Amino acid sequence: MSDMTPIQRAALDLREARSARKPIPRISETYGLTGAEQAYAVSRLNIEAGLAEGRRISGKKIGLTSRAVQQQLGVDQPDYGVLFADMELLDGEDVDTSRLIQPKAEGEVAFVVGRDLADEQLTWARFLAGLEYALPAIEIVDSAIQDWKITLVDTVADNASCGVYVLGHEPRRIGDLSLAGLGMDFRKNGQTASVGSGVACLGNPLLSAYWLAKTMRSLGEPLKAGDVVLSGALGPMFPFLAGDALDLEIAGLGRVRSRAV
Repeated sequence: MSDMTPIQRAALDLREARSARKPIPRISETYGLTGAEQAYAVSRLNIEAGLAEGRRISGKKIGLTSRAVQQQLGVDQPDYGVLFADMELLDGEDVDTSRLIQPKAEGEVAFVVGRDLADEQLTWARFLAGLEYALPAIEIVDSAIQDWKITLVDTVADNASCGVYVLGHEPRRIGDLSLAGLGMDFRKNGQTASVGSGVACLGNPLLSAYWLAKTMRSLGEPLKAGDVVLSGALGPMFPFLAGDALDLEIAGLGRVRSRAV
């Protein structure tokens, strides 16, 4: 490792931590990394490593959509990570905790992109026309950093703390929904563990997804038809263990369930 850069060493440490299912200290401190640019460079190396192993990208996730969390980490905008197809589960399928390190669950609105969002000037109207459906989704976030003691650099470098995600079966047209007002009740083993609403996600999950679409377009990596977008948490995340039952209901959007095994 002596001839590797700090960014390369940080990427390798994160890959090895996830492979061994053992958390590591903050890579921001271990390797003196600062700023989102270096953090995304670490993340890109591990995304490229995943693609080289035959993994396929299925979409993107948005993190840090809560104003309170942004203030905590000293940032003024969200971050993003890559979803791989092998992260995707459907309503009723089990979450395999053996592939995770220290998982937590969030309730979210997922969008399915209907056409490539590659317009040079991506207007709000063109963006809305490019979204095909909305779905309720459970995102299982998972950090490779010990005890979830993350900084902005650590979570961005760790692919925005992606784990797996569970999608509902019944898509809804976005024009039929008032997304900012959607109420969420997320239960663990029959008891409410998290409540929230669409307004907690940058004011509206659509605004969160619009930020992502414009960001990816500016980076030359536009969202494509068939991509899934996890738009951000509607309420606080919570930990769970093998054996726990997760049951998310978003009023007007539907229900999605999973069991941790």
